Amino acid sequence: MTPYRFAGRTAVVTGAGSGIGEQLARALAERGSHLVLLERDAERLDRVSESIRAAHPGIAVAQVQVDLADRAATTAAAQQIARDHPRIDLLINNAGVALAGRFDEVTLEEFDWVLEVNFHAPVVLTHHLLPTMEPGSHLVNVSSIYGLIAPPGQSAYSASKFALRGFSQVLRTELAERRIGVTTVHPGGIATRIAA
Repeated sequence: MTPYRFAGRTAVVTGAGSGIGEQLARALAERGSHLVLLERDAERLDRVSESIRAAHPGIAVAQVQVDLADRAATTAAAQQIARDHPRIDLLINNAGVALAGRFDEVTLEEFDWVLEVNFHAPVVLTHHLLPTMEPGSHLVNVSSIYGLIAPPGQSAYSASKFALRGFSQVLRTELAERRIGVTTVHPGGIATRIAA
């Protein structure tokens, strides 16, 4: 793998309206990357996008408002991004939701909601955007420390993050021959809006 170059390349970041996603978007813009930002909250997406455009007028910032819990909407967004941006160099699947409670306290609908956002959305986005990625591109999946350990009260969240970790490890091997890098990130507790 050659070192990833940021300047002049296009990066897709999910959950870009706050927290880790917002900071990733800002850091990528500082390094000269053009951005495609995905976020459920339109107001937060506008705020972050406009702030980056003002600070970095040479950077293209595309906005995609989408609820990643909606499989059809996620698929449509991914297809639109692939049409609008025939080359994606960096895909960061960062968006995530949390849900605490014993397994017998969690409804199946709630469990599926967590899996949809934390696991299925990255799978859908990767499936549709991977054909746009060339040698030297990179995929980053943000898992969690709970993708390495599974504490009580975190059945849905840990299951989703363990699944994302396994998916990433498979892709790391499969994509090596195409010289597309894969990184899995396992953050610990960070004061973001995930609990909200």
